Amino acid sequence: MLIGHLGDEVKIHFFEGGNCIGRFPLATNETYTNKQTGERVTNTDWHNIVVRNKAAEICEKYLSKGDKIYVEGRLKNRQWQGEDGNTRYTTEVHVQDFTFLTTKKESMANAQSSNQNQPQQGATATTNKANEPLGNNGPEEEDDLPF
Repeated sequence: MLIGHLGDEVKIHFFEGGNCIGRFPLATNETYTNKQTGERVTNTDWHNIVVRNKAAEICEKYLSKGDKIYVEGRLKNRQWQGEDGNTRYTTEVHVQDFTFLTTKKESMANAQSSNQNQPQQGATATTNKANEPLGNNGPEEEDDLPF
């Protein structure tokens, strides 16, 4: 399971028979405070993501560089012969499930709306509503949850 930002556009390759495969790099960040110096340190790791068939087409259509995504899948090791004759190795995440978290456009629009303190129309209006605090002034709806 990984949450990160796309490092590049989704590159898709179609095969005979209609199947396809999509690949993109995913950057994940780890941030901590160095106890000796007190400074914040951020480490970025890059992961090779592989999606297949309909999932690849969906990712190509809706994702772009900088978008935040959650992926879940299996690690696969692969080897091949490089053009120089050397054996190359790579580890890939073969995705079984994914969720789009934010798009770069949404992130930029949310930053603008928070700077201007004015609601924006379109997709960001629903995003702003989802981020409202739970104690809003509207009538309370009852649910059948046991807690």
